[in-house]
Amino acid sequence: MTGVYIFLADGFEETEALAPYDVLVRAGIPVKTVSINSDNVVTSSHGVPVIAMMRLDELKEEDFSTTGEKDVMIFPGGMPGSSNLAADDKLMALMNRHYSQGGTVAAICAAPALVLASKMDKGMLEGKVMTCYEGMDAPFSQAGVRHSSEGVVRDGRVISAKGAGFAVAFGLEIAAHLRGRELADKIAASIML
Repeated sequence: MTGVYIFLADGFEETEALAPYDVLVRAGIPVKTVSINSDNVVTSSHGVPVIAMMRLDELKEEDFSTTGEKDVMIFPGGMPGSSNLAADDKLMALMNRHYSQGGTVAAICAAPALVLASKMDKGMLEGKVMTCYEGMDAPFSQAGVRHSSEGVVRDGRVISAKGAGFAVAFGLEIAAHLRGRELADKIAASIML
């Protein structure tokens, strides 16, 4: 899948989706929000309706023609948002295809466990170091993932974060992966971090 996409399901944590979106836009990175619903309206875990730029069913086959490590699928956390993402078979097949073709995956809060560790094909995450919301890491051991207590972890083409308190740092880590640490540091300074 070519490009950077943030996937939204009903029950998503708005900070974990919109803060990384903001950081990526500041970095000059084109990013699209994608609803997995039948329409573009997605309701956050706090009842806030958000209009996504596109729907999952609007992605075209040509979006998958060339996938590399600079192409990123981003999965916000929140409940039941993470569970809803994981329950979408089309999205999970897309994620596995994307990663197996060399793309990057990024997830925060419950999503590293419920989406990545639980739904990526066996062996894909073997030996990776990841973090997630405290107490949600049970799927890590089954996927061969080593759990870290760090707020944000990047291990190759997998970026994970603990939760909403790390949403900006998560966005900065994705920006650093895509455009370099120097630019990410400039963005952090510009927003007074």
